[in-house]
Formats: sequence, structure tokens, C-alpha cells
Amino acid sequence: MRRFCLLALLVYLMGPALARAQDSVEVVPPPRSGSLERSPLALAATWIDSTYMKIVYGSPRKRGREIFGALVPYGEVWRTGANEATEITTTGDLIFGGHHLPAGTYSLYTIPYPDRWTIIVNRALGQWGAFNYNPELDLFRFDVPTRRTDKLYEGFTITFEEEDGQTYLYLRWDRTEVRIPVAAASE
Repeated sequence: MRRFCLLALLVYLMGPALARAQDSVEVVPPPRSGSLERSPLALAATWIDSTYMKIVYGSPRKRGREIFGALVPYGEVWRTGANEATEITTTGDLIFGGHHLPAGTYSLYTIPYPDRWTIIVNRALGQWGAFNYNPELDLFRFDVPTRRTDKLYEGFTITFEEEDGQTYLYLRWDRTEVRIPVAAASE
């Protein structure tokens, strides 16, 4: 009984201090110019039937620059975002751009051209940019046409969208977009 009373007294005395500690908020200043936060980490995710798919990428900003054909050269492998190479994770097998994508995590690279992009799904993970890109580790490649958008996308954006019962993965930046059909793999 004596221990219980001592414990109750301790909780009573420490309660306000613990409550204040929980209420304290650390203020984090905004990133300084020149930091990696100029291209914040972003995530797009969706469910396709019973399969979860997510894409983690760095979202660079236009900031008045010419993007495709300049900052992102035509005809060269691009990390499809900023900083680390973009990564796709899927919990089940999918059909991605008409190709079988087994469950797992992969890097997503692209090669932009004015009229199309080559989409590359690669087995190497943890890559910084496309500097060590190895085509021997490609799972598959395919081309998709580019489309000009009316809307200007300041930040590189990846989204999943449903259209007439079909899921599409959209890659958009500046006034350029590509879309990739994604579907559940047949059993």
C-alpha cells in the first residue's frame, strides 16, 4: 500500500511536467536557399485491385528555367525527379505500360524526347541521380507519347488518376506530361 501511495504521489507531482513536455513543439526553420529542400521528397500511391503501388521521388521546381531540352536534356537518361533516383514499390504483380511488373521495388528512369519518353524500370536501388545507371539491370523499357498541357506545373509531379475504369500514372512538369497505363496482372 505504501508503494502505491508513493507511486501515486510521484505521478501527481510529475504529471504537469510530463504534460508540458508533450506540449512543447520544436520549431524547425524553413530550409535555406541552396538546400536539398528546393526539391522536396514527394509520394504518389494508389491501390489497383488488391495491390498497393507507391512512387517516391524528389520534386524539383521550374523556377523560371527551361526544363526539357535544357535542364533535362533530350536523349539522356534522367532520374525522373531530383536527388535520389525515383523508386516504385508494388506489393503485387502489375501490368505497367503493357509490361509485367513483378512485386518489388525498382528504380524508375526516363529518357525524354520532344515527342515521347522512354520509360525504364531498373533493378538497381539506392542510386543518386542517374550517374551510375546500368542498362544491364533494366527490367524493361517502353515508349509513351508526350502531351502538352494547358496548365503549367511548377514542380515535377507524379500522380495516379482513374479514367474510364483504367488507372494511369502521370508524370508532369512545366507544360509536358506523359501517362502510363497501370493494371492488375491476370492471375
